[in-house]
Amino acid sequence: MSAKEFLKKLSEAHGVSGYEHAIREMVIAEFEPFADEITVTPVGSVIALKRGAGPSTALKMGKVLIEGHMDEIGLMVTDIEQGFLRFTQVGGFDVRVLLSQEVIVHGKQELRGIIGARPPHVLTAAEREKVIPMSDLWIDVGLPEARVRELVQVGDLVTYAREMIELKNNLVAGKSFDDRAAVVCVAEALKSLATMKHAWDVYAVANVQEEVGFAGAITSTFQINPDVAIAIDVSHADQPNASEINAVPLGGGMGIAVGPNIHPLVHEKLTEVAKANEISFKVLAEPGHTGTDAWVMQIAREGIPTGLIDIPLRYMHTSVETISITDVERIGRLLALFCASLDDKFMRQLRGEATEEATRKGTRKGAKVTRKNAKGR
Repeated sequence: MSAKEFLKKLSEAHGVSGYEHAIREMVIAEFEPFADEITVTPVGSVIALKRGAGPSTALKMGKVLIEGHMDEIGLMVTDIEQGFLRFTQVGGFDVRVLLSQEVIVHGKQELRGIIGARPPHVLTAAEREKVIPMSDLWIDVGLPEARVRELVQVGDLVTYAREMIELKNNLVAGKSFDDRAAVVCVAEALKSLATMKHAWDVYAVANVQEEVGFAGAITSTFQINPDVAIAIDVSHADQPNASEINAVPLGGGMGIAVGPNIHPLVHEKLTEVAKANEISFKVLAEPGHTGTDAWVMQIAREGIPTGLIDIPLRYMHTSVETISITDVERIGRLLALFCASLDDKFMRQLRGEATEEATRKGTRKGAKVTRKNAKGR
């Protein structure tokens, strides 16, 4: 399946945070032909292992984790009022974009609905100038109250009803590209790795529940305990009135993050591989919390050297998120090349160990210093 076809399939499916089971089966089917082993964690993340050829020395086999999250933001029914559904959010919505959206209510059967509110004609002038709060919105499924109560109950989920559409210049728009586009990047990397030799074991992961607190990344990273981890998530693409500090041109490649959440050697390796293979990228400054799975992956167990690749995306957390398929394919290629480049030398650099030449000359006297995953410079 091509990157565009897989993204369309994932985008149009439904899997709110904590309820990703339908998406999970699609991911397993796509990963399976290129993996040696697939497991599912107790919380529902998919882990596909592609074994490496092994180290050239007695050094232990390295493990690299590449991941995206497969959940999506959604709504949840909180009350039934005169046949209309009140709701709250699962994950973060921009309330401004909810009014008039088409949705699917996942009750005993799927019901199409629309999000409505009081018409502007009956609002005061002051009310018309304000964003309508979520508490004043409702979902109309077009059924009488008795029938609604038969089919829907408090706690049922609601998702956008949206098909992916193709724009010009290999751009596409749809829902849930945050972060299913990253899952497509991981799938593209697995395909490319099938044609490459790589020494390290590669763990391709589709995590759950990122939008509500990183549960998938916390648990899968703890289970795998990789030597290096790379998160792939979306970041803001260039558009009018958006800050240009961290905005990446759509179709211009990707962002490669740098900052305290990112291990310097991992960042350096990612950019080195990108330059060597003429893959376009922009360095993005992330001075603190990146708001991605990278944030929790970094501090799993004793600490994991972590990197972050950003997919340029417009209109984040709306039903018309827009990305470039070309960017997705480039990121998949970079991930594969990065994984294939990992060797014994890089493992020693991560550990801060002395070079072989220095070891042969003898070590200095004094206390033994053990460095784990420190920048050895």
